[in-house]
Parts: sequence; structure tokens; C-alpha cells
Amino acid sequence: MDFLDKLVLPQSLEHMALLHYMAIVVLFLFVPFFSIVLGGSILSLYFKRKGKKDENGFYARFSKEVIELTTFTKGAGVALGIVPLFALILIYSQLLHNLKLVTISFFVVALILIPIGLVFIYTYRYSWIFKSLFSSVKLEERENEYSDFANNIARVNRKSSYWGLIFLLVGSYFFIGGLNLAMNPSDWDATGILYLFTSFSVFIKWIHFLTAALSLTGSFLLFIYFFWEGGKEIDDTGYKEFIKKTGLSVTLIFALFQPLFLLINLVALPSLALSSSVFGFAVISLFAVFWVFHLLYAMLKNSELRYSGFVFLLLVVSSLALIISEQASFRNVTKKQALVLAVDYDVALKELKGEQKGIEAISGADIFNGRCSACHRFDKKLVGPPYKETLPKYKGDVEKVAAFVLNPTKINPAYPPMPNQGLKPAEARAIAKYILEEVKKY
Repeated sequence: MDFLDKLVLPQSLEHMALLHYMAIVVLFLFVPFFSIVLGGSILSLYFKRKGKKDENGFYARFSKEVIELTTFTKGAGVALGIVPLFALILIYSQLLHNLKLVTISFFVVALILIPIGLVFIYTYRYSWIFKSLFSSVKLEERENEYSDFANNIARVNRKSSYWGLIFLLVGSYFFIGGLNLAMNPSDWDATGILYLFTSFSVFIKWIHFLTAALSLTGSFLLFIYFFWEGGKEIDDTGYKEFIKKTGLSVTLIFALFQPLFLLINLVALPSLALSSSVFGFAVISLFAVFWVFHLLYAMLKNSELRYSGFVFLLLVVSSLALIISEQASFRNVTKKQALVLAVDYDVALKELKGEQKGIEAISGADIFNGRCSACHRFDKKLVGPPYKETLPKYKGDVEKVAAFVLNPTKINPAYPPMPNQGLKPAEARAIAKYILEEVKKY
């Protein structure tokens, strides 16, 4: 977004590396919290409807307790659900500066929709208190003095749950769409919301996110009910068995989807995004999930509820490893962008120090004659291809040529790879400007 671009400050390569680490921290604060809130909202609404249909008291009780446990406090909703998302917008604005991607726009829409969804969900949570209070009042008293108010509370409880879930689901889709677009350079020319609803990779990644959220939520409920501080005291044995069966079923069923989706998303990544770090952390995530399967089997077979804490911890570790893997992918695909921004930083720093004249004094011709002329000519093949064949694709963009000079990659198999010349950003910009001007003469 243009107004955010105006707020962006030039960054060095070291600063941009720090921004990538900050993005990992921010995502690790936001993703598990938001996953549990979203998963808890889905489960609460599901069991509320099921309880109303089957007239089973366990379902309604579980629905109420789930939304109370998974939404934590209102302060947590702000600190972990809104602030990190705002911070992520600022971080990505810096890293994607001048690329004109709609990623930031998607994040901004998510920042609008998700807080609205949280307000509805917290309204749904607290309306349960009043609804339970009025349900305990005798029918004859409710018909006289309390019936209208009780009906209004029930209406608020019902509508806030639906609207809250809708806003959270749509907000999560925009959020996932923004992350997916940033990691796929082939889609960087996308210009609008149509990308979200025509991209199969966005849909698959969103389904992956939902299944992971539900699995994490199921393990969180097992952790709270049976592990945290010795577990919650539950007098009703039947209700305790219901919670155990439900928590294990939700965790296991949705965890089964994780290896498949993880592999699909990994295969879908562009080759530019792949590296040993990407694969390494993906394997860690996969290993954690398989360990979860082992522990869940022990819990189902031997009722070893003490393992519930380890199951939750492992799914959190799996989530963190996946976040790091995807951020490594994002860093890989934006390497050239980082070099372009580093050139701008170098120029801005020189200007700030009053050394702009020094930059202009760097001779692109001298650099060409000293380093480039041994392999390149403008009009004929030497060791490398002639500039008049390779430079037109850059359309006069000095920063893109400078980025290639700073980080050369093999493009044409008919020529050997270009070695890194060890130039400084200002020198790379000077040679880029020189050869772009000179090639016009041929």
C-alpha cells in the first residue's frame, strides 16, 4: 500500500535479516493463539448445535467450556491476536518495499476482519454467562419479568457465534493468501482479490491451516483438562470420558491431515524458495507430528492421559518448525529484493553523511574495464553473452541489474556461471547504470 511505502526506511542486509527473525517471533505469537481461538470457536459452535439437536447436556456444557478456555482473556486477544498482525504488516512492508504486491493489502484486510471476529467471539463467550443464569430461573418467573431479556441474550449468543466465526474464517483466508503470495514470485503480478479465489495453492494452505488449528485446539483442551496443574476436577465420570474421547478424536483426526498437507505445500514451492533450511525444519515439523501419533495411540490404548501435555507441546513445536521453514522460503525468494533494497540503503546512507558526490564519482566505465570487459562485450559473444542480448529484459531498471551483479545466478546453460565480483552496492549500481546507458549505442 502506498501510504505504508512512504513510512518505510531504507534497510541494510543485516537489518533485513533481523526483520526475518522478527517475523518468525511475531508469527509464533500470533499463529498458535489465533489457531486455538479459531478452533475453539468452530468446536463450540458445532457442539452447541449438536446439543440443541440431540438434547444432550454434555454437548451444551462442553460448548460453553470450550469457548471460555480457548479465548483466554480479552487482553490476550489484543496482545496476541491484533498487535502481532499489525507488527507483521510493518515487517512485510519493509521487506517487500517497492514490489507493489497486494500481500500488504491482504494483511490489512485481515487486520480489519480478525479483530471484528474477536469482538463477536468474546461477546459470544460472555453471553453464555447470562444465558446460563437465565436458564436457571424458573419458567414462571421468566415468563413474567425476565423472558424478553432472556430471549435477547439467547439471540445475542446465537448471532455473535455465527458472525464471529465468519469474520475469523474470512480474515484467516486473507492472512494465508498474503503469506502464500509473498512466497510465490510467479504470482507477484496478481493485482486484486481475484487471486485469493482462483489460486489453488492458497486454498490448500488455508485448509492446512484449519486442520492444524483444530488439531492444536484438541490437544490444548486435553492439556487443560488432564495435565495443567494436575488437571481439572470433573465430578461426573461420564462427562470426563466424553471430554477424553472428544479431545482425542479431534486431535487425532485432524493431525492425520498434517503430513499430507505439509508435503503438498512443500512440493508446490518454487525452486527458488527451496534450501536445506526449508527441508530441515519441514522434517522437524513432520517428525513432531509422527511422535504425536505415537503418544495418541498410547493414550487411546492405555488411557495414558499424562501424555496430553507432551502432545500439545509437540504440536506447538511442529507449528514453530513450519513457521521457520516457510519464513526461510520467503527469505530465499526475496534475496534479490533484499540486494536492491541494500543498494538504496547504501545510497541513502551516503546522502545522509553528505557523501553523495562520492557516489557519483564512482566510475562505471572504470569498473567495466577493470572487471567486466574480460568476459563481456556489448555486441558480441565472449566468455559471457553480449549485453545487447541480455540487458533488454531489465527494461532500464538499474536496481535489478545491480541486484544481479551483487548476486549472480546461472541463467543461460550455454554460458558458464558468472562469478561474484565482490562489488559494493554503490559500485554495482554504478556499473549497472553504465552498461544500461552504453548498450543503447549498439
